[in-house]
Amino acid sequence: MQDIYNNYYWQNDKVRLRAMQLKDCNYVEKLDSEAWSMASQEMPLPPVKKTTADSNSEITMDKNKPVFSIENLDGDYVGHIQFNSIDERHGTFEIGISIWRNHKKKGYAKAAVKILLAYAFDERRLNKCNVDCIECNEASIALWKSLGFQQEGVVRDEFFMNGTFHNKVLFGLKASEYKT
Repeated sequence: MQDIYNNYYWQNDKVRLRAMQLKDCNYVEKLDSEAWSMASQEMPLPPVKKTTADSNSEITMDKNKPVFSIENLDGDYVGHIQFNSIDERHGTFEIGISIWRNHKKKGYAKAAVKILLAYAFDERRLNKCNVDCIECNEASIALWKSLGFQQEGVVRDEFFMNGTFHNKVLFGLKASEYKT
C-alpha cells in the first residue's frame, strides 16, 4: 500500500481518521447492541445510498455533524467518531464515538478523541466539549475522565434500558483545561 499518510493531520501513533465510506456501513459483523443501548441511541440502520460499484465511495458529511471512520495503523476499520453538534456562536461541541467489539480496550477511542479535540480547540477555536453517557457505562466514564473531562452533573432517570431507569452523567472539557 502506498504511504499517503506521512505528516497526515488526522493521524496519531494509534489511529487515523478518514472520511466514512460505504463499505464502513456494514454493521452486521460489528454490531454491538449493548454499546448502542448504553449510548442511548436507537439501533442504526445502514444509510440508504445510491448503488455504486465502488465500495470505497465516500459518504457526504454534514458540516455540523461530521462523521469519521477510525482505522488502526494497519488500515483496519475499528469504529467511528463524530461531532454530534457544533455551536460556533457559543463555541461548544459534542463528540460521540463507537469502537467495534473486536477492537475495544486497545486505546483506539482515546486516540481518536484526542485528534478531534485538537482539531476543535486548536483549529476551530471552539471553547468547550460536552459529552454524556448512561451511568452504567463504566468504559465511557473512564475514557472521559482519563482525557481530563470534569463531571458537571447528573440528570436523574434520563435513560430507560433493560426495564430500569438510569441516570445520565454529564462531562465537560474547556479549551483551557485541554492537554495534548
